[in-house]
Amino acid sequence: MNSVIQKLEERSLRNDLPEFRVGDTVRLQVKVVEGEKERLQPFEGIVIKINRGGSRATFTVRKVSYGIGVERIFPLHSPRIEKIQVLSRGRVRRARLYYLRSRSGKAARVETIG
Repeated sequence: MNSVIQKLEERSLRNDLPEFRVGDTVRLQVKVVEGEKERLQPFEGIVIKINRGGSRATFTVRKVSYGIGVERIFPLHSPRIEKIQVLSRGRVRRARLYYLRSRSGKAARVETIG
């Protein structure tokens, strides 16, 4: 029974996504539907959390927009995500970067690799 579920889930997995980890700064091109029109909207921020789990995998991206922190949770294998671009690699020692929520300005920066 489990092999049948696995085969169904493997069909919906995407292979065109880059490798990224918690602490990386990414830029997503998200498809947004407005009425009958569809457009691409960029969303750029730091990955603060990744939930693994096959076709149910999600990741959370945080950015500060006009002084207000904005977090969005994206399904990793969603067809709404057109493209994921890794802008910089972050060097962090945690799997969840929730402490960034309470920091602002330079204190909210993550050390970059290379």
